[in-house]
Amino acid sequence: MRSGLTREAPDPARRGRLRELAGLFFKLGSTAFGGPAAHIAMMEDEVVRRRQWLTREEFLDLLSASNLIPGPNSTELAIHIGHRRAGWLGLLVAGTCFILPAAFLVTAIAWAYVRFGSLPQVEGLLYGIKPVIIAVVIQALWNLGRTAIKTKLLAAMGICAAVLNFTGLNELILLLAGGLLMIVIRELPRGTTNSTASLAPLIGATSALNSVTSATAAATISAPFALGKLFWFFVKVGSVLFGSGYVLLAFLRADLVERWHWLNESQLLDAIAVGQLTPGPVFTTATFIGYLLAGPAGAAVATIGIFLPAFVFVALSGPLVPRLRKSPTAGAFLDGVNVVSLALMAVVTWRLGVGALIDLTTVLIALVAAVALVRYRINSAWLVIAGGLIGLAVGHG
Repeated sequence: MRSGLTREAPDPARRGRLRELAGLFFKLGSTAFGGPAAHIAMMEDEVVRRRQWLTREEFLDLLSASNLIPGPNSTELAIHIGHRRAGWLGLLVAGTCFILPAAFLVTAIAWAYVRFGSLPQVEGLLYGIKPVIIAVVIQALWNLGRTAIKTKLLAAMGICAAVLNFTGLNELILLLAGGLLMIVIRELPRGTTNSTASLAPLIGATSALNSVTSATAAATISAPFALGKLFWFFVKVGSVLFGSGYVLLAFLRADLVERWHWLNESQLLDAIAVGQLTPGPVFTTATFIGYLLAGPAGAAVATIGIFLPAFVFVALSGPLVPRLRKSPTAGAFLDGVNVVSLALMAVVTWRLGVGALIDLTTVLIALVAAVALVRYRINSAWLVIAGGLIGLAVGHG
């Protein structure tokens, strides 16, 4: 007779959802080149267009929630999707399966780097992949924009946010300003005095995140190298970092190179390059650094450290998102943040396009990929692989 303490297995429907999440995010973690904008576009293609797990509005709300907390945005979006699809187990499965393929690949590259002293040559591969990524992201921007841009006012806000971001204004400031502006526009004519009450859950979550950030920042003090210190350093980075891989570079350089002298400039730049050039999360730069400093154990410790805050932050904020959308005031806030999020994504796409569409061949690859996506609905992962093979065949670089 079974003990009453025996835990009941998940129901067949839940197990099926977990298998689907594992398969999808393992595939994306293995093929999603191009950084967060590309990852988000590929997730939209799979989760909204193909599988219809979420509506575009739900997807946009989760994207906005990811943008409003520190850490790797596309990884946090994967974790949000997993939680929405299959609860707490889904949260763990989606995030882990998105991270692991890149972490294993970066560990292998780090092993070769330590053994042979240089990075593998991947110019040809990226020459063909980058134009495909541009097509994938533009399609996602078009699809999401049709949902997010509900009024002329929101369209104008998006244009202003893109222009301001081009001039260098911080992404988080723009996101918060967009949301708060929509609240003001909605509430002022009504003379409402308790607008903040609708945002109480969001304010509470923000306070909790700030407390975690302060605690992890205080845990990092000057000391000789140790695995424990490496772990807490990357927990701090994952807890406080907003922005691009260039912001990550500034964080890592300040402590690892200038303050503690654990790495030299060349090693740090190579670590950033590996994170940018491999599929999956850009934060696997930490995996590379951990391997350089302490082998496989260092790679594991650094990877867990930098991604752990993302799981915590999504666990805290994820359940609030549906409730926020039900509140008219908080819904206005999300509408503003959604539009600004897409504006920031458009700026990143423009900058990527300048570096990707460099000759007739890359323009043709982008155009063919766009037709394949729109007309024939070919899976974006296959197009990325095809673009890489074309790049290798052309032999660019």
